[in-house]
Amino acid sequence: MNRRTVTSGTEWEPRVGYSRAVRVGDRICVSGTTATDDEGSVVAVGDPHGQAKRAMENVVSAVEEAGGAVEDVVRTRMYVVDIDDWEAVGDAHAEVFGDVRPATSMVEVSRLIDPDLLVEVEAEAVVGSGDENGAESDG
Repeated sequence: MNRRTVTSGTEWEPRVGYSRAVRVGDRICVSGTTATDDEGSVVAVGDPHGQAKRAMENVVSAVEEAGGAVEDVVRTRMYVVDIDDWEAVGDAHAEVFGDVRPATSMVEVSRLIDPDLLVEVEAEAVVGSGDENGAESDG
């Protein structure tokens, strides 16, 4: 099995024993990803839309580093600390994924690893899944 890992470079990956993303064959799985900058600092504190958008941009970056593209994302999972933020988070999802329209879930959790974090996002991608045959299915 050919396994490729992507790292964000934070101290937490080796300490906890995980990778930002793992690619095996044509599948890429992206770990829970938050709204952090290149130094690991939380961005958009207090702004669920801004945090969701940054977290999803970080997800897409990991997919791309693993050899995929945003069009290859087939599943996202969004964890929010306040479900009342669903519209702001959903709007950010639409801005980042647009017509890709991956299957998704959004669930409320009691808290995330840092009290400033409002959103965490996971994703799965299948490389080459983006409209290979030009057909679109609605059912």
